[in-house]
Amino acid sequence: MRMASLPIAVIMQRRSLNHRWASESWSAVGVVADGGLPPYRVLSHEPARETYLVGGLTLDLYPDENDGYFENCVAPEAKVFIKWRMTDGRAMPVQASVSYADGARMFDSGESADGVAMPADIHAWLADYLRTHYEPPARRGKEYKQRKQGEHAG
Repeated sequence: MRMASLPIAVIMQRRSLNHRWASESWSAVGVVADGGLPPYRVLSHEPARETYLVGGLTLDLYPDENDGYFENCVAPEAKVFIKWRMTDGRAMPVQASVSYADGARMFDSGESADGVAMPADIHAWLADYLRTHYEPPARRGKEYKQRKQGEHAG
């Protein structure tokens, strides 16, 4: 069951390359919360580089991904993971996630995916969700082992 949802827009970029096997590269380079942005807008267009904004995606939070959200949220550089596909000669985002585990699955799938820096407002939204819906697993360090040993001794 989805617990929270945030509309986002993804900033995509095409760069021209001078390489014998590829003439251009595509990547997701940023994310912004979408408060009613147009579904598609060119931000800059030059022969060597084009940057465009694509709306219509959402970050959806599900309780079974809470561990992945937490890992990403506390990471030194939290990311938004974007999976994209070529559509009509242009890279278009098709999925976004803030789960570290979901991001790893995107990269492992063999499809095109990028991790982009998580903006402060999205990080705050994720942290607020985690404060309400995440329970860290019980620690099983030294104290746990000592307690277990005591149970077996008595």
